Amino acid sequence: MQPYIFPYIGYYQLVGCVDEFVIYDDVNYIKRGFVNRNYILDRGSKKRFTVPVPGSSINKKILELKFSSDVEALLKSIHHAYSKAPYYEDVFPMVKKVIEGENRDISAVCCDGIKSVFDYIGISVSLCRSSQLDYEKKLCGAEKLMNICDSLGSQNYVNSFGGTKLYDKQHFLSRGFNLSFLKTKNIGYSQGGVDVFISDLSMIDTLMWCSKEEVAKFIFEYDLV
Repeated sequence: MQPYIFPYIGYYQLVGCVDEFVIYDDVNYIKRGFVNRNYILDRGSKKRFTVPVPGSSINKKILELKFSSDVEALLKSIHHAYSKAPYYEDVFPMVKKVIEGENRDISAVCCDGIKSVFDYIGISVSLCRSSQLDYEKKLCGAEKLMNICDSLGSQNYVNSFGGTKLYDKQHFLSRGFNLSFLKTKNIGYSQGGVDVFISDLSMIDTLMWCSKEEVAKFIFEYDLV
């Protein structure tokens, strides 16, 4: 998966369900994607947040780009949205530390966001970056994914459920690889008086409203299909 800044819970479920999670950072940057933005809950409404990426271009690899250090407005938005949430005092310092991280490389900040969350909820995970692996980088699509798996000595690959539109299980199987898709179960929790649960928000929302134990339980609320 490409590196995302505090993505939705399904991304964290993918990290938690595999032996080695590969951050796909040697691919071209996609503008208006989720690498540098997501959604929080602000006064009962879904609000998008963005971390600027100076010089961003679809002609540059993710590993070539950095997040801006100008994150004060973003942190203020998160503060105003969640200052009254039950776990704000525990979570906000962690989020702030990640977003203000000294190393502004996109992959570094996003990896830190993943590791920090799993450290917080007490689950051990293993991450690596595709740019650091010895595989055939000229390949594309499914062939590239299988080559990455091969470089790690694995015959099993797990993708998000959206990947069902892109990858064929039989194609992977014909090459000796098992392909599974992670489908998140219906997850809901109190969002501070919101009448109808608002889903598909950044993990920041889940962390602000739920205890460590609840979040750890949510990580495994999925099916592999």
